[in-house]
Amino acid sequence: MRPDGTLVLTLHVQPGARATEAAGRHGDALKLKIAAPAADNKANEALTTFLQRELGIPRAAIRIARGMSSRQKVIEITAAPAAVAARLRAWDRGASR
Repeated sequence: MRPDGTLVLTLHVQPGARATEAAGRHGDALKLKIAAPAADNKANEALTTFLQRELGIPRAAIRIARGMSSRQKVIEITAAPAAVAARLRAWDRGASR
């Protein structure tokens, strides 16, 4: 977390999956499977929607800072309550729900 309270996530995103879910770790990143194709920004939209829903934060609090056209993404979250950190720890252990 940055001093300004922004939470920075490194994600490895796998588009075109059967279901959208957290999938543990991929190197130093959390891995997320996204059930949308990479074409036409659909996977990025699905990623943002998934984070919004699962972390219980407003869409405006999520920004893809790097990796718009890459599987490796850096996400900035400006609303980072304790519940967000707890959910991310569960994803890190491989629990998707």
